[in-house]
Amino acid sequence: MGTIRHKVLITGAAGVIGRSLLTGLRALEKYDIVAADLQQDDEAGIVELDVTDAERIKELTQGVDTILHIAWAKDEEDFLGKALPINVTGAYHLYEAARLNGVKRIIFASSNHATGFYKTGEDIEVDDPYRPDSFYGLSKCYIELLGRYYVDKHGLSSFNIRIGNFSGDTHPHSERSAHIWISPRDMVQLAHCCIEADANLTYLNLYGTSANTDNYYDIGYLKEKIGYIPLDDAADLWEEAKRHGAPDKQDETAYQGGGYTAKEQKGT
Repeated sequence: MGTIRHKVLITGAAGVIGRSLLTGLRALEKYDIVAADLQQDDEAGIVELDVTDAERIKELTQGVDTILHIAWAKDEEDFLGKALPINVTGAYHLYEAARLNGVKRIIFASSNHATGFYKTGEDIEVDDPYRPDSFYGLSKCYIELLGRYYVDKHGLSSFNIRIGNFSGDTHPHSERSAHIWISPRDMVQLAHCCIEADANLTYLNLYGTSANTDNYYDIGYLKEKIGYIPLDDAADLWEEAKRHGAPDKQDETAYQGGGYTAKEQKGT
């Protein structure tokens, strides 16, 4: 008999992050991967999944050990009519299906915007209070807490990767992103480390970045916690990109969330 392989479901597998994870994790030849997105793509091996369809989620999570939940609708796509049902209700359906089907761990693609209203230069710990800078960040906070509930109530394992900046490119594209950027190979390594993390580690919030000089976040503890040793430094890559003609985009603000923290006046 062959070895039973760990089965992984990736939602949002056709997006920038999802596609990179799909390619990288497939290359490890270690997992049985079910890749899903809103539109089926036979060539890429992606099956159809609308995360607002609870029955379809139950179907796809059968026999799954770990879920990488990357699927997301942006706020500008009608927050109440589209983003809220896809992001919040869809996450509920996913966690509930995971509970019913015995999924061991959900790894959620959260965001640095869950804490975007901390000031630039302010040292924060990963379990400090939420400071969302947008409805986008607020939605991420809610789903992190949804995971906390399913850990405490139902015994699932839930990890939340607060992704800094993932361009899918070989270098960051601005001053701010150089502080929080994560390279494709580091993103794949981080996801792999989260999948393989000890089963006794049931709940974890972490910032997803490379080993960036002047990183907004301390990620050094992740080496001991889950074995994550990032290989890239955005600062070096940003300087090299500028030497080769990349625009010197200065977009750092007083707050870690960057442009998302722009304050609106009353009546606007």
